[in-house]
Amino acid sequence: MKLNNSNRRTFLGGASATVAGLGTYTSARGQEGSANDKLVVAVMGMGRGGALAQSFHGLPNVEVAMVCDVDRKRSDSAAKSLGPKVQSVTDFRRILDRPDIDILVIATCNHWHAPAAILGCAAGKHIYVEKPCSHNPHEGELLMQASRKHERLVQHGTQRRSWPKIVEGIRRLREEKVIGRVYRADCFYTNRRGSIGKGKAAAPPAHLDYDLWQGPAPRRPYRDNILHYNWHWLWHWGNGELGNNGVHFLDVARWGMGVDYPTRVNYAGGRYRYDDDQETPDTSDVTLEFGEKGQISWRATSCSPFQSAESGTFVTFTGESGSMVIRNQGYVLYDGSGKEVEREDGPGGNDVHTGNLVDAIRKGSPLACDAETGHVSSLLCHLGNISHRVDRLMKCDPGAGGQIVGDQDAMAYWKRQYEPGWEPTV
Repeated sequence: MKLNNSNRRTFLGGASATVAGLGTYTSARGQEGSANDKLVVAVMGMGRGGALAQSFHGLPNVEVAMVCDVDRKRSDSAAKSLGPKVQSVTDFRRILDRPDIDILVIATCNHWHAPAAILGCAAGKHIYVEKPCSHNPHEGELLMQASRKHERLVQHGTQRRSWPKIVEGIRRLREEKVIGRVYRADCFYTNRRGSIGKGKAAAPPAHLDYDLWQGPAPRRPYRDNILHYNWHWLWHWGNGELGNNGVHFLDVARWGMGVDYPTRVNYAGGRYRYDDDQETPDTSDVTLEFGEKGQISWRATSCSPFQSAESGTFVTFTGESGSMVIRNQGYVLYDGSGKEVEREDGPGGNDVHTGNLVDAIRKGSPLACDAETGHVSSLLCHLGNISHRVDRLMKCDPGAGGQIVGDQDAMAYWKRQYEPGWEPTV
């Protein structure tokens, strides 16, 4: 179960590695395959996973053979929509048991992302894992180790890394220096989320395996306002708006600035809109500093859709001689006086990113967002959330993988507690 030499260089060189020509891949069946061989996919988590299953199912010579959800109704419905040959299961370990599965797609709740991906790598599967790739920094470190140890490709679901015009815009920032030295990136996010109310203790529905849904997380009683989405706003399972949507923004921002681990992190914000069961902030200003390389900010209002910036604005880069705005599926360039000089847009969606993973397996071409890239972007979100939870600015050591310096209380959030028997290992 070895990667070809091209993908091995991708691990060593990151997403900027370049390769040429067709290669071979090693399938989960342990056989060398040609670039024309069919790839077999299984998808875990039928919320977001439904769209990803359709995306993989539509790629040439790719077959979705299994779908999985702890909610039997969701799994059965997804299988029916994909065709009569697709198997529906509630326990993802049935996917690990099947040697013909080449790719495991993980679109579950955040607390399952890294543990399932690590088990998938060990079972010989290549991985597509939704953002953030981990529930905490320690899990992201383990995922990188698992990808290297088992020589499995791991594609992180920050799909803008594959969108052609955004790739072009970032290349122009970094290689052409089209706005000079970039020293600031500002991210803007708004939504109109409602209250989740006050949940009540209840028995889980008969069609839901709640124990398996909790999986690696220490057990908590079922409440009627957790599933299938509101777990995002509870620290035990989710990572708040920063981990839910902020990871997309911070990934593009640090990509454009060419930065990895921060030197200082501060999260200002809180829960201001509703009095309900949500624990994570609904209003946020996060600042990440990268020494002399500059800073990234993320401003979010989850409960009000108004945004003062131009509609569609995602990330704004400030450079010495102008600005670039990443918006929709492309970018807009402005000169030093703020005059628009160029506007580019192109295709986006899931297919470009899922197709990138398939090409990486078949051809040895580089992944758009490998395990390390996904981990660093997710880590920025984790660090921001930790700053909020300890209520102070934190100093980090870029040379030690972004670990927090001189703050034991903050470092206590680097790793979580696990349900006995479920702690991920490599």
